[in-house]
This record gives sequence, structure tokens and C-alpha cells, in this order.
Amino acid sequence: MPNFSKILIANRGEIACRIQRTAQALGYRTVAVYSDADADALHVHMADEALHIGPSPVQQSYLNSEAILDAARRSGADAIHPGYGFLSENHEFAAACTAAGITFIGPSAAAIELMGSKRRSKIAMLEAGVPCIQGYQGEDQADATLQREAQRIGYPLMIKASAGGGGRGMRLVQEHEDLLEQIRTARSEALHAFGSDELILEQALIEPRHVEMQVFGDHHGHLIYLGERDCSIQRRHQKVIEESPCPVMTEELRRAMGEAALKAGRAVNYVGAGTVEFLLDAGGRFYFLEMNTRLQVEHPVTELVTGLDLVALQLQVAAGEPLPLSQEQVQLKGHAIEVRLYAEDPAQNFLPQTGQVLRWEPAPGLRTDHGLQEGQWISPFYDPMLGKLIAHGATREEARRKLLRGVEDCVLLGLESNRRLLAGLLRHPVFASGRFSTAFIAEHFAQDPSLQPQEPGDKDLAIAAALFYQHSASHHGVAFRAWRNQAGAPLLYRLGLGEQQWSLQLSASATGRLQVRQADVLHEVKICAADGRRASLEVNGIRRHYAYRLQDGELWLGSASGSLHLQDLSLAPVQGQSDTHGGTVKAPMDGAIVDVQVTEGMRVSKGQLLLVLEAMKMEHPLKAGIDGVITRLQVNLGDQVKSRQILLEVQAPAGAPEMEH
Repeated sequence: MPNFSKILIANRGEIACRIQRTAQALGYRTVAVYSDADADALHVHMADEALHIGPSPVQQSYLNSEAILDAARRSGADAIHPGYGFLSENHEFAAACTAAGITFIGPSAAAIELMGSKRRSKIAMLEAGVPCIQGYQGEDQADATLQREAQRIGYPLMIKASAGGGGRGMRLVQEHEDLLEQIRTARSEALHAFGSDELILEQALIEPRHVEMQVFGDHHGHLIYLGERDCSIQRRHQKVIEESPCPVMTEELRRAMGEAALKAGRAVNYVGAGTVEFLLDAGGRFYFLEMNTRLQVEHPVTELVTGLDLVALQLQVAAGEPLPLSQEQVQLKGHAIEVRLYAEDPAQNFLPQTGQVLRWEPAPGLRTDHGLQEGQWISPFYDPMLGKLIAHGATREEARRKLLRGVEDCVLLGLESNRRLLAGLLRHPVFASGRFSTAFIAEHFAQDPSLQPQEPGDKDLAIAAALFYQHSASHHGVAFRAWRNQAGAPLLYRLGLGEQQWSLQLSASATGRLQVRQADVLHEVKICAADGRRASLEVNGIRRHYAYRLQDGELWLGSASGSLHLQDLSLAPVQGQSDTHGGTVKAPMDGAIVDVQVTEGMRVSKGQLLLVLEAMKMEHPLKAGIDGVITRLQVNLGDQVKSRQILLEVQAPAGAPEMEH
């Protein structure tokens, strides 16, 4: 059986850090690999050794199997853990590791290859007697064939990338007229993300739950399941909240689903950690969705309810040791819930965000798996997930309550995140009841304030003005508490957030109390302490703590309700509105141009697709906001662009307003 002592982690971010912690605790040496963008990343600092493997784009670094194998050879690593994503489900890489005499910490290349194809795996599952959804999984990928099969299946239906996952290359089609356009988009996204544009079609179940079984096998023929996880809270078919056990699970259903998962595993002689995913309908019927032949992002909730370290089990199995427990010994204790923290703006259709992490403080009392450091830049090259926050409790309600407090107390300043959304989801009475489906966000959460742009309240503005005032007084060497406005006139502040501005008046007393008026609302603020990271503020007689970062006239203010980015525009000239009749299309974020549909001089209509921007593994179509003619095209296919960079301009008829995208 294999024997290894030094493990190279072919991944980055939170999962690379997670694997290293267990590997090092078990006495293994660890090797990190990194791209240009990750040269100073946390996983690099944690490792015993680290090797550079290429430029920032994943195809030239984390997906470059030759560079990773060369790093293993140069470092003397005799095992490779792929984590999840990247090469974790690449059967050719697994086979190459074996050929090079390196232990691949995962299942066999054959199992990865079969289960990596949604089309072939579904055929295998049907043969193994695993319940499957009606659909089309044939080799013929012609448009006409897919159209014919879609008519046979009926609408609504799902288009899925056969090699895909994480919602990429997946589209819901409600009507026949939309099918071809959605096929084109799914193919393009699948090809860019997975190197294969093969698709399958499936009947879309209405409001199912997404429930998965964690399975584990060893080289001695043992295969067990470690309970289930409910992953029904999703956006864009990507999981946001996961929990174990499933809130509606029964012992009978768990056994039936567990046995189906074991059938799937036995069909490929599965070894290592794997997950068999199912859709569960309201009547208790479940259907095979896919099998992930790797560790899952959501594995911590299983660890907390079983008391097992799944990475440690992976290492033991890869070293040839038998599983340390039988199916009868598996026990689930309590309840665990996990949320995924993303660099994205839910108010802009979950648009991924880039920027610098100015402040990062995980909440005490939670398990937080992350790879963040203050000062690091979140680049457009990788998935926008920053980390995971996980809570365990004796009951589901206790776990939910702990996690809600932890999400509210977590500090992330410098870029937009989904933290406010996560708190809103955990707080929602339907989620608290446990009675929800994959349609939860669309059905019960579409109008939630956390999906709208966050605007500062009058109290937030008063706090911001007080902090700007305190910073200015300290910066000029004036003792804050002794300062007096000798003229007696209030100070005037103009604060901005995006395109919005607010005017405030601030008056200070010798006692350090500040009177801040915005419109006809007055707040009294006393700064009890402020050290540049946290401020203790008494607002209208109630004292609270706030995380903040203030520099160069910009304030990031964090609280339980989210974070705000405000600017002090008090001394800035008032900007007039632009008088233009053109249409300017700007990049919504850093990324690469993967499709250009227009040329200069072309006439376009409102809503027409102009460009496609790829960033953080997702495609973002950029469409015309007005009718007109392309007067300037400033990008080419393959160009890397920066956020807010002008990409093209449309000249509109006189009288039409300027549009930005």
C-alpha cells in the first residue's frame, strides 16, 4: 500500500489551509503551490515549502497539471491532495500522479472519469438501480436532437454541462422559444469552465430539496455513508447555506437514500471521500443528481455532527489503512449549519467583487474556514468564495442562533460581500422553520432588503460624521475632548455613497458629545474610544461597538446590519450632471472579454448582446441600454479589463439618456 510523508496541496485559499492544518497535525510535511496573484497568500505562509507554478489565470497555474507535477518532483512530495475544484475531478491528472509514483489522495482515475460525466454517470446509475430524473443523456449533441428531446421531456427543463458543477453551464428553460439561446450560453460557459461543451437535459423538478449523502470507501472493500447534508438554499444553482442533518429527514428515508448512495459508490468501486447528490421532492421521492468524487465545500457540517475529521480519513485511506468505523458506528449528534461568505454584491444580481481586504476578523465562537489576510487583494481570477462560517448546536435552532450572531459579528471591510444576505437568510422565519426548497430565495426572499442596495440610515450617517470629525481632530493634533467650536457655528459635512450624497451639521461640546443633524433628525453621539479598528460609540444613550477603517477621506463602517463605504465630500466640488446622449458600457468588474458580438459602425438595439465578460468562473453578458450605433469599441477578444473600464460607446439619437452597465 502507498506510504507518503510529504503532501503537496494542489489548491489555494481556504481549502488549502484546511488540508494543511490536518496534515501538519498528523505529522506530514506540506507543500503549497501558488500563482502570481497568490504569492503572499495565507496558504503559502502556512506551508513548510511553497513553489511558484505560473501566472494568475488558472489555466496557466492551478489547472496546469505539468507544473504541479513538476513542483511535486522538485519538492520531493510523494502525495498530492487536490482539494476541490481545479484538478480534483480531473481523471487524467489522477492517472498522471499514479504514473509518476505519487499518491493521489482521492478515488481512482476510472471512478473520477465516469462520475465526472453527467451523461455517462446517469447511464451507470440507471444500470445500478439508483433512481434518476427523466432526461436526455445521449451522445448526439446536435441542436436539432436537443430540441427534439426537449419536446419529449417537456418544460420546464434543465440544461446542464455534462462535465460541470457549481451552477456553471446550467440553465433553466421555461419555454421552447428560449431553448437555443440557453443552449448556446450553457455550451460557451461549460467550454470555458470545464473544457467540454457536452450537455444533458433533465426534467426540472418543481421546488425540490437538494440533499446529498457523504460516502467514504477504503482499499479493503468497505463503503459507508456518514449521514446527509441539506443544500437547498441556493442562488444561481450554487449553494449558500448547508446543514446536517436535513430538517425533514426521517430514519427510513435516510436509510433508503444512504443505500442508494452506496449503490452508486459500489458501481465504481469507490475509494476515499465522495458525495452522492439527490433531489428530494415533497412526496419523499428522491432522484440521483450527480456524484462529486472529492471532498465537498460543505464537509465541515458533517465533521461537526459525526465528530470525524474527513481530511484525516482521506489521508488514512490513501495510506492504505482501513476505515476506522463501520456503518453501525456512525452517529449523528446535534445539528450543524454552514454559510458561504462570498465577495459579491447581492444587490447587483450577485455580481462578484474584487478589491483589498482592509479588515478581517472572524467571529469568536464559530468554526471559520478561510484563507484571508488583511491587506490581500481579491482578484478576478478565482471563485469569489472567501470562506465558510459554521456553527454546531444541540438543536437546529441553537445552531441557527449561534450562526446568525457569528455572521453579524464577523468583520469584513474593504469590499462588498454577501454577509448581510446571509444574516437575512438565517433570520427569515421560513428558513427557521426548516420547511423550504431550492426555490426559497426566489419565492420568499426576492424583496428582502439584503437584495437591495444598502443605504445608510440617519444614525449611520451621524456615526460616520462623528468618526470623520474625530479623525480630523486627531490628525491635526487637537485633543478631542477639549476641542471646542469657538465660533459656535456647526461644522458642515457632505457624505457620499456611490452617486448619492447627504448633508449634515455637526456641533461639538466641551464634554465630547456631538450633536449631528441630518435633515430634521438629530442624534447625539459620544465617542468613548476609537483606535482605528474599533470604536465604542454612545448614540442617543446606547453604547455599541463598531468596526471601522478610515483613511484618505474614505470610511468603511461595519455593524451587525452589514458594512458601508462612505466618502467625506465636504471639501470636494459639487459635480454637475453630464449632458450627453451616448451610451457608455463599462466593465462591471475585473475580468476577461470572452466574446465580442459587435464592430464599430454597427447599429444596435436596446437589450442586444454586445460583449461577454468572464470573471470568477462566471460569464456576464453586457447588453445595450439604448438604441444606437457603436462609435467606439475599445476591447478585443481575450483582453483583460479592469472594473469600470470603458469597453465601448453607443451613439444614441438626440434626447436619449446615457446608460452605464
